[in-house]
This record gives sequence, C-alpha cells and structure tokens, in this order.
Amino acid sequence: MTASDTRSRFKAKLLRPAKPGGDSLWAFVVLPEHVSAKLPRRGRTTVEGSINGHAFRATLEPDGQLSHWLQLNEELLKAAGANIGDEASFELMSVAQEPEPDMPSDLQEALAASPEARAVWEDTTTIARLDWIHWITSAKQAKTRVKRISDACDMLASGKRRVCCFDPSGYYSKALSAPKAAD
Repeated sequence: MTASDTRSRFKAKLLRPAKPGGDSLWAFVVLPEHVSAKLPRRGRTTVEGSINGHAFRATLEPDGQLSHWLQLNEELLKAAGANIGDEASFELMSVAQEPEPDMPSDLQEALAASPEARAVWEDTTTIARLDWIHWITSAKQAKTRVKRISDACDMLASGKRRVCCFDPSGYYSKALSAPKAAD
C-alpha cells in the first residue's frame, strides 16, 4: 500500500472536548469509518493532510472502535479559519514512513540504565517503538506507567521486540477511545 492509496477527503464537524484539560483551546474530529479503513493500521498512525486547505502533519489516535480521531490545536484551527462547531473540509493520507516517536524522558532514563533493553530497543522497527511508547503512555495511573516501564525494560532485555499485551487499536481491551464531546 502506498501513501497515495490512503488519500481520503471528507467533511466533519469540529467537536469541543467535554474535558479539555489545560489552558489551551483544541478541537477534535472522529474520522469516518471509510477514511480510517484506508489507513495502514488501527493504532497510532501519522498522516499528512489539510483542513480547509491548510496543510498539517499529525498523529491520529485510535478510538477503540477500529477507527481514529484527530486532535486539532488552537494554532491549526486559527490558520485554517475554523472554529469549534464548524464543519471543516479535510484531506488525509498516511505518511510513506512513520517518523521516529518522541521518547518520554522516564522511558529514556530506564533504557539508559539497561544496556540489554536499550540494544533490543534500538534494533526494533519504528512501529514497534511507537507501540511500546503508546502502551506506556496510555497508562491512566502513574504507578501503572512506572510498572509498564519496568516491564518493558525486562521484556526488551529478554529479547522481546514487540509489546505482547497491548492492543494498539483499543478495540479488544476498550482501553482507548476518542474524547467525549461537550454538549
């Protein structure tokens, strides 16, 4: 599948999250099923696209329903001349090569302390590293995150290249979902 095979155009209403967290304004859209179905994976996926003709690059999050959702920050909304509640025009396609994910500092420190785990980490694929990071950062509690980092280092040090116990789509575990929209 080439990136152009994943190209889709659609319109969607910009939703306000019920619990936005933080001080910044942001909106989101849930991708239509037919758009998400064209993407190469149900987990986190990086896309290039446009909203109302304004280009962007973003990582889609899985919605737990075998689809994805997209967060739109205030800067992108302003640049696209879009407001929460508007219907916006989108064009999306997956990137040809998934970019290297940002590694959280706590995971970076743990891998630095375990040369065996670090060696396997560096020998895995970008998608595998993305899944490891997603598994760790999707923990809802700090103690769960700490345990997942420890478990990840143990699994990697033993030669395990993929996280075994994580459904990156959230479909089977229902661990992942799109934000709830405000009324």
